[in-house]
Amino acid sequence: MRGLVFLLLVAVASARVFERCEWARILKRNGMDGYKGISLADWVCLSEWESHYNTQATNHNTDGSADYGIFQINSRYWCDNGTPTSNACNIRCSELLTDNVVTAINCAKRVVRDPNGIGAWVAWRNRCQGQDLSGYVRGCGV
Repeated sequence: MRGLVFLLLVAVASARVFERCEWARILKRNGMDGYKGISLADWVCLSEWESHYNTQATNHNTDGSADYGIFQINSRYWCDNGTPTSNACNIRCSELLTDNVVTAINCAKRVVRDPNGIGAWVAWRNRCQGQDLSGYVRGCGV
């Protein structure tokens, strides 16, 4: 039991909520600007509306799946949370809940290679698609 409590404390300690410009710079450094034709502003907008830039964000869906991390990556298709899954990113969902965002970024790249592209994210479709997103990167130096 003590070990479980310790692991939970470590997981919480590794959580991170990024500032908008900090997140934009991280995305740019990791090759997201223009990846599959998707602008950096689209990625920042998506992250704001999915998780508010929070690496520990989780959401449990009515279909039994869950969304994890800063991109809210779904367990039904992209990661393994112990329930039947496609696990196309070949990762444990818990790996999406840390401040080491490289795993989440690589999985998001995998998601957009799917035919739905960035449209796989409902928040992007509802909040970002067709909008002027320049404000998401304004003043960030990216």
